[in-house]
Amino acid sequence: MLAAGCDAGVRYDERLEQDMVAVPIGPRVQRFALAASSRYLERRDRPEHPRDLLAHRCLRVQFSSGAKPVWEFERDGEVVRVDPPATPVMQPGSASDLLIEAAIAGLGVIALFEDWLRPALGTGALVPVLEPRWMSFSGPFLYFPSGRLMPAPLRAFVDFIKDRPEAR
Repeated sequence: MLAAGCDAGVRYDERLEQDMVAVPIGPRVQRFALAASSRYLERRDRPEHPRDLLAHRCLRVQFSSGAKPVWEFERDGEVVRVDPPATPVMQPGSASDLLIEAAIAGLGVIALFEDWLRPALGTGALVPVLEPRWMSFSGPFLYFPSGRLMPAPLRAFVDFIKDRPEAR
């Protein structure tokens, strides 16, 4: 992070070097949710197990490094990882809205943060898939070095985060 010229970074894990400070940001517990449109599920067999996704069209993200995160599921202590076929593949972030629209249009199964899919799930535009197996994980942390003078914009942001009700 420092070598790249950044004052802070975001991680989804508390494990940091000893000279780093971690401040929780966002929801403390998050889940990846799977969903598809009713129209898509009417044309295809509804997945009953994560391995069933290998026979489905899956709308996935791919990082600029070329890595595509595998989809992980958990139930009763059993963790299942699948690397389903991807059609289409998009970079995470701003393309997420496009992936959600593609899922609503019936192009395949999508896996994204539950909070990002909640509006479409709430309206019924998308329906949950394999919900009992959705994985939970800890929310993100803002991290920065403890021994350096903190730039004013970063100090203002950290103060803002700490003043939010969910941070208390």
